[in-house]
Amino acid sequence: MHEVSLAEGIRQIVQDQAHAHGFARVKVLRLEIGRFAGVEKPALEFAFDVVMRGSPAEGARLEMIDLPGRAMCYDCMTTVEIAERFDPCPRCGGGKLIPNGGDEMRIKDMEVA
Repeated sequence: MHEVSLAEGIRQIVQDQAHAHGFARVKVLRLEIGRFAGVEKPALEFAFDVVMRGSPAEGARLEMIDLPGRAMCYDCMTTVEIAERFDPCPRCGGGKLIPNGGDEMRIKDMEVA
């Protein structure tokens, strides 16, 4: 379950930011997660609750924001949203798509006290 490692990375970022900016507690943490990031959201939510114990984010509400999958279509030269990595272009039906987004995961923001 790599979601525990992801939660540990988030914890380190939270601790670094708490130290740098002098806040004691995170009330809400918002994550942006791309469609192709390979993150199991229920597992990440569970891992987040466990890993954040004893940190400034203990008890914080985790909000996960879905980001679409994107690809560049070389048939119509357009960036399009796709549901699956190997889907055809929804605009022209072409099959020459190169995924160029949707595999990211990042902290969007935090509400702190």
